[in-house]
Order: sequence, then C-alpha cells, then structure tokens
Amino acid sequence: MPAQRLKIHFIGIGGIGVSALAKYYLKKGNEVSGSDLVSSEITQALKKMGAKIFIGEHRAENIPEKVNLVIYSPAVNFSNPELEKAINGGSVSFRKVLSYPQALGELTKEYFTVAVSGTHGKSTTTAMIGLILIKAGLDPTIILGTKMKELGNSNCRVGRSKYLLIEADEHFASFLNYWPNIIVLTTIEEDHLDYYKNLNNILKAFKEYVSRLQKEGVLIINKDDRNIKRLKIKNHIVNYSLKQKEAKELKRILKVPGNHNVSNALAALSVARALKISDKVSFRALAQYTHSWRRFEIHKVKFNGKKITLVSDYGHHPTEIMVTLKAAREKYPEKKIFCVFQPHQYQRTYYLFKDFVRVIKGAPVDGMIITDIYDVAGREEKSIKKRVSAEKLARAIKRKQTIYLPKKEILNYLKKNLKGGEVLIIMGAGDIYNLTLHLTT
Repeated sequence: MPAQRLKIHFIGIGGIGVSALAKYYLKKGNEVSGSDLVSSEITQALKKMGAKIFIGEHRAENIPEKVNLVIYSPAVNFSNPELEKAINGGSVSFRKVLSYPQALGELTKEYFTVAVSGTHGKSTTTAMIGLILIKAGLDPTIILGTKMKELGNSNCRVGRSKYLLIEADEHFASFLNYWPNIIVLTTIEEDHLDYYKNLNNILKAFKEYVSRLQKEGVLIINKDDRNIKRLKIKNHIVNYSLKQKEAKELKRILKVPGNHNVSNALAALSVARALKISDKVSFRALAQYTHSWRRFEIHKVKFNGKKITLVSDYGHHPTEIMVTLKAAREKYPEKKIFCVFQPHQYQRTYYLFKDFVRVIKGAPVDGMIITDIYDVAGREEKSIKKRVSAEKLARAIKRKQTIYLPKKEILNYLKKNLKGGEVLIIMGAGDIYNLTLHLTT
C-alpha cells in the first residue's frame, strides 16, 4: 500500500535546516505549508516546489485544518501564536508537534545515519561526504545546512537507499535527538555560550551525544583537535589528522583553499573508508568538489565598472574568520583583500569579544569593515545588547585598516575605495548576504 499523504506545517520554514526537511517531505509526496517572517530565495524555492508559504507576522490561522504534523524551528519562541495553537490544539486535533531536531531525529531511526558534528566544518564536510556517496552510487538521502551545487543548488536530496547523511547541530543540544550509525566529530570549541555558559557544558553535551552512537557504530574524530581529546573516548574510534600521508595529496587536488578544508576532506575520506568506498572514487569526488553556498563561494563580478573577485562566506565565529582569511591570503597572495564582516548575534559577540578582537587584529587583509551586529530574533538578551556593539568591537581592535560602517554606507565606501582587481570577502551568517546578492545580480 502507498504511504499515507501527510499534511505538514513548518513554523520558521525559511531556516536552512528546516527548509531542507520541508523539501524532504515535499519530495516524498506530502502536502507542505509553512510560515516565516521574511521572504527569501529559500522560501521562494519551496513555493515553486508546491509548498504553501505564509510570509510576515505569524498567525494561528496559518496552520491548515486537519494537519497531521507541525514542525517548528528551535529559534521559534513558545509564545509564537502558531506554535501555541499547535501545542494547545483548540478545536483542531494535531497528531504530532515536533521541533526540527526532534523531527530529524525520527528520520535517523529509519535510516543508516551518518551525522556530521562539531563547532566548525559541518556543512563543508557533509557536502564532501555527500558528493562521495553519490559518486559511489550509494544514492543517499541528504539533509544539509547549506545549498550544494551537486544537489541542484539545494540543501536536500531524497535517495532510494538506506543511507541518510545529516548535519548534527550542537546548538540547544539539538544533536541529542539523533541516533547515528556513524558520527564525524570535526572540532569542539566555545560557542553558543548563551545556551551552554562554558566549555565544560559543551564537552558534556558532546560526550552524551557520542553515547547515542549505535552499538556497531563508528566514531570518526579529528585527532588534531585538543578539546576532542578531552572527551577521552576509547571505543569505535577512527582518527584523522593533517599529519597523515593523504593530507598532502588532498591539499594538491582540492579546489577549496586552507588546511581546514584539507581536514574536512580527511574526515570525508574516513567516512568513505568506513563504508568500504574505494579511495579512487573518494579522491575523484573530492577533486571535483568546488564549494557550498556561502562557504568560500567565489564569484567574478563587475562592480562600479571594475572587475573584482567576490567571496561569499558564512563564517561568524572567531576561528572561522581566522581560517577563512588565512585561506584567502594563501589563495590570493598578491592581491589586495578587503573583508566586510557582520557579527552574528549580540550574545556570541559579547561572550567571544576578546577572541574577535585578537583574530581581526591579526587578520591578513588590507582592509576590514565591521558592520552592525545581526540581531537574531527571540534569542537576544536585552542586557547584553546594551553592552556590546559593532562600533565597540571596531574601536577595541585599534587597527587603522579596521573600521565600523553601518550597512547603508558600505556600498558607497566600496565604490570609493575599490580600484579593480581586489578580492572582496562578504562574511557573516546574517543578512549581510543581501550585499552579496546585490553585487552578483
């Protein structure tokens, strides 16, 4: 008998992870609706696929009658009128109300699941593994936290095999909902301190997450990461390291720059070996990998009548800024490099303020513009918003090449200061991406 066609509503459907799950259910033939505060290329793509999309203020009446399942983004507050209606029900009977991690966790029980986790490198490593699995003919289902060219510029692929490949996010301890057969652990570092408060709590969460590995599972870990070593895990381990012999060959063939991407590729290679995929297939796939959406995504553009190289990047943690700008300098040793950086979330900027100062002060760039902090709705503390700002960050860096500019002044500044031939990096996880769109369309 064919599977029942479900009616599913997503609250916060425009999120990169939530939208991937929405696409999964659409491709499985279900009726999908969803809401988000603003329209984006993600919501527009979902609409083209057949989803009914509500844009603007969330309203209880957006939820269809006789809906089977409501899935909400972890960023959605419980006072959200749609979520309130979903939970309390009223006159409508809901079968299930799940957060995005809970819903994805249900899927991990149905598949042989490969989960990629860690503070940095999740999206790129997942994309690399995905490409290898596709080239090896394993026909995986992929739920990705970025868009991938090889998936038709999508963040979701629905395959016919038993394999499911996902990103396992640590924020809000989301990954504790997943039950993987293979876990990749890339890095562990202080982040999301609004939730975790300190590194010890982060380590405890990762330790608990690793305990969810299936009995005959494989744990693939980055041996170069000092905090992963602190977990003191002894069973089911496969190590990878920049010191292993394959690193040199991968650095030679990879199209994406930087040792951090060599490390990501080594993690992908380790997964392939665990699945008995030949190195020949893996190396060929990794050599073909170009980039994922907003992960050192390179565009050749004409701006103000002058040719420049535009790099769009999602980096928003001090370590990500450091490795990305170092990789840019490695790739473009003779060019002038300018970076526009938008800090993401007041709380991250506040808790990691000293690290941001240290990294940006030593960044190998010719100019750095810091613009206003991206305010993540529903996740900011008012007291912290008063204590930190992009202007304070720029002043603390005390470097002539680093300035603060509000977003509306950036374009004029670039017009006056870019002479042609430069590399311009637009960096951040927030709406600074709109500047990339402006320059590439």
